[in-house]
Amino acid sequence: MADKTDPASLNVPGDGAPIEEIRALHDGVSDGLTPLTPLDLGRIETADDLVRAMGTTAFAGRRLGEAADVLEAMIRDPECLVVATLSGAMTIAKMGLVVCDMIEQGFVQAIVSTGALMAHGFVEAAGGRHFKHDPSMSDTELYEKGYDRVYDTLELEKSLDDVEIILNSVLEEMDTRTPYGSAELNRLLGRWLTHHVGGRGILKSAVEKDVPVFVPAFTDSEIGLDIGLHMERCRALGRSYPTFDPYRDLEQYTDLIRSAPKCGIFTIGGGVPRNWAQQVAPYLEIRRVRLQIDEPLRQFSYGVRICPEPVHWGGLSGCTYTEGVSWGKFVAQEDGGMYSEVFTDATAVWPLLIKAVQERLAKNPAPEKDFG
Repeated sequence: MADKTDPASLNVPGDGAPIEEIRALHDGVSDGLTPLTPLDLGRIETADDLVRAMGTTAFAGRRLGEAADVLEAMIRDPECLVVATLSGAMTIAKMGLVVCDMIEQGFVQAIVSTGALMAHGFVEAAGGRHFKHDPSMSDTELYEKGYDRVYDTLELEKSLDDVEIILNSVLEEMDTRTPYGSAELNRLLGRWLTHHVGGRGILKSAVEKDVPVFVPAFTDSEIGLDIGLHMERCRALGRSYPTFDPYRDLEQYTDLIRSAPKCGIFTIGGGVPRNWAQQVAPYLEIRRVRLQIDEPLRQFSYGVRICPEPVHWGGLSGCTYTEGVSWGKFVAQEDGGMYSEVFTDATAVWPLLIKAVQERLAKNPAPEKDFG
């Protein structure tokens, strides 16, 4: 009987060739593959240590490590203007100061947000508070008591009423002869915070660092509804009132993108903010082609997105980075584009990501950016 431990005796039926001659088994290293490393918490001392170590593991941990590298690269690139797009209830979830850090430390040069996120952030910056939801209280009881529930957190209707009072005082001072966009109104609200309250807030930080905050779906927010009420009151009294023109935002944002040789995008969630920010690339291209205007072509060279939605559920809003290449929105990775998508809840990883990059920049600061 043949020795079954002898490789020469292990033949494929009808072939006669040993298995080893049919399939050569590689060792990974010879093909240039990157080996993974066990996560050793005993060697972790800082947030950056942890994120770097996670980058050599797998799944969402690896993607977070890669996201830190991409975010650091776009911040360090002196030619890259970085746009942050924000959706979801991130301010009511107490992520507002993370945004402030990104603004104040020069991580971003523009913000595109949902209106609700800015409205809840304004509540917080003006001194209002949000509360943990008590599950023993039904939604009907919450309504009767003036508590607006956002998943496991509560916004106070009283706080939103207080915001309307502040907003009306700002609107009363505005020039009614010139239309305004959301970035201009947000700048005025940021100035109100600067003059009237202490502490930090997104719009306050944005004013101090001259970072425009665009809200493309402006009427989809409490502040947007408050402006509708202000206009109605003025019409009833026969008074003029400030008018809103969303195309002012489009042109101001486009001018900003034109001012920089390169651009990067940092996204929380998806929604209108993400797609509105990204569509500037095809907008510039079709202006060049259809209007025969000598426009510069701009595509995003960097991208980081934190969002739990897979593409087939539709919540991605703005397509994957690779799909975006087909729209002319992004530079292909083979041509130098750098991207990372982290599929998880932003509240779980966003603070860790920013803290890690802060630590890197504290050791080796990024160059100043000036886009005129």
